[in-house]
Amino acid sequence: MLIRPMTTEDVPTAEAISADAFHALDLSRRRPADPEPQRRAPANAAGWIARTEKFVATDPGGCWVAEDDDGVLGFATSLRREDVWCLATFAVRPGHQGGGIGSRLLAAATAYGVGCERGMLAASDDPRATRSYHRAGFRLHPQLTLTGTVDRSALPAVTGLRDGVPDDLGWMDDLDRSLRGGPHGPDHEPLMGISRLVVAADRSGYAYTNTGGPGLIAARDEATARTLLWECLAGTEGRAEVAHVTVANDWAVDVGIAARLDLATRGYLGLRGMAPPAPYVHHGAVL
Repeated sequence: MLIRPMTTEDVPTAEAISADAFHALDLSRRRPADPEPQRRAPANAAGWIARTEKFVATDPGGCWVAEDDDGVLGFATSLRREDVWCLATFAVRPGHQGGGIGSRLLAAATAYGVGCERGMLAASDDPRATRSYHRAGFRLHPQLTLTGTVDRSALPAVTGLRDGVPDDLGWMDDLDRSLRGGPHGPDHEPLMGISRLVVAADRSGYAYTNTGGPGLIAARDEATARTLLWECLAGTEGRAEVAHVTVANDWAVDVGIAARLDLATRGYLGLRGMAPPAPYVHHGAVL
């Protein structure tokens, strides 16, 4: 088996492996009250491919695949943003897990973060993955997820927000530095391509959101974070989800419960050299 740098030609195969692996995990970890897990939708697959091609371009040293004579068996993508290293995605083809492929991929990806004082990753409930992350020195912080249909009668009147523009990215990156140790930098471009950017008029916070709920919220204070989350929930259609909420961000739980969403635990935020950012709801891939 060969561990080699990922190329753009590998990305569609990596997307298929990721979709298969996470769908299999969702099926195995499904709770009785959970809806039937669905495979990644074609539109989301296209966004995944575009985002990962960007990682290969901006962070080639952090993107790796495992390959044998039958083809690509797994991959890991990661990125460095100043003082923080983030694991974007990590998956091994179902049927090939547990044989050491994942350990070798994770070692290659984490080596890219040498010199970064801080590290972040979003971990699933897969016990094999959580053991690997723990051995790699990450503290695992349980995540909460709020799901359901927003009670429209609970939505407050929101003021002080506007749609974001490219000129906002400078202060947004400064806010990210203060919260997690590094900017999102080139990751803003793919996020803006698939999400609505909402910012506080006084530059105290921002959010990326779509009709399913927020993808990322960053703020200087909890009041701004709450306002941004309410705006995200107001734009949802059908089932809403507020994922990746750590216990350091109880303000998000307060808003979700007030909107009549259901609360459950799901996965972990793995951190090295830092405490859970707050007020902050991280993105699963660019964190």
